[in-house]
Amino acid sequence: MYKPLTDMRVVTLALNLPGPLAAKRLVELGADVIKVEPPEGDPFEKYCPDWYAEANKGQQKQFINLKSEEGQAALAELLRGADLLLTAQRPAALDRLGLDWESLHERYPQLNHVAIVGYPYPKENHAGHDLTYQASLGLITPPHIPKTLVADLAGAERSAIEALGLLIGRKDNQKGRQVMVALSEAAEYMSLPLKFGMTSQGAILSGIRPEYAMYETASGWVAIAALEPHFCRRLQEKLGLDSLSKEVLAEIMKTRSSPEWVAWADEFDIPLVEVKEN
Repeated sequence: MYKPLTDMRVVTLALNLPGPLAAKRLVELGADVIKVEPPEGDPFEKYCPDWYAEANKGQQKQFINLKSEEGQAALAELLRGADLLLTAQRPAALDRLGLDWESLHERYPQLNHVAIVGYPYPKENHAGHDLTYQASLGLITPPHIPKTLVADLAGAERSAIEALGLLIGRKDNQKGRQVMVALSEAAEYMSLPLKFGMTSQGAILSGIRPEYAMYETASGWVAIAALEPHFCRRLQEKLGLDSLSKEVLAEIMKTRSSPEWVAWADEFDIPLVEVKEN
C-alpha cells in the first residue's frame, strides 16, 4: 500500500485529543511520528485510556521534561532530524520553552510547524474548549452537553491536511513554514449548515419535512432521510400513499418494530436506520 509520507519524521508535543488524532493520520500515511510527553504523561490517558491507546497507536513515545536543560537538549536532537513539529500548546507557553516560530526557524530552517491553538490571532492565547467553541456558535441546546467533540475532531482533520501540505513541500526541498490551526475556526466550519439556514428551526433539515425526520416505532425510533426527490417518491410509493405528511407517517411507523422497518427500507433502497439509544 502506497505511503506518501514514508521517510518523513514528525515530532509532536501535542497532548489530549486534536494533536494525537492528527498525528495518527500522519502515521497512517507512512510518517515516522515521535510523541514527546511530559514525565507525568498525557492527561487524556487518565480520562479515556482506550481512546488514548487507539489515538496514539503507531507513535513512538518519549518522556521528556521540556522545562529542564536535559529535556531541551533531547528535544533539540529530535528536531534536528525532523520535517515537522506538531504542537497544541498556546503560543505563550511555546515562547517560554524557546519554541516560538522565529527561534525554531532560525535553528531548524528545514522544520515545518503545525500549531494547534484555540482561537486565531489576536486571541491565540485565549483559553477555550470544545464546549465553549460549540456554545458560541449556537451548536448546543442548554442544558444538554454535546455528544461529540466537533471542534476537536474537525481540528484534527484540518491539522492533518495542513501537515500533509507542508510535508509535500518538504519533499520538494521547500524551507520550513508555520501554519496555525484554530479549533474555534474548525468549529465554525462545522456550523455552516446552521449559518446558511439549513438546520435552523423550521428549515429543510430541521425535521419539519416528513421525508427527513425521526419517528417512533413499535420498539424504538427510526430516522428517515429520503430528502432527494427519487428517495421521497419511492418512500411514498412503497407505503402506498398519495402524499406524505408527518402525521400519517407517525402512525404508519408505529405498526412495525425498528428492525422490521430497517429490513423493509433496505429492500427498497430507502435511507432509513434505527436510532441507536445510549
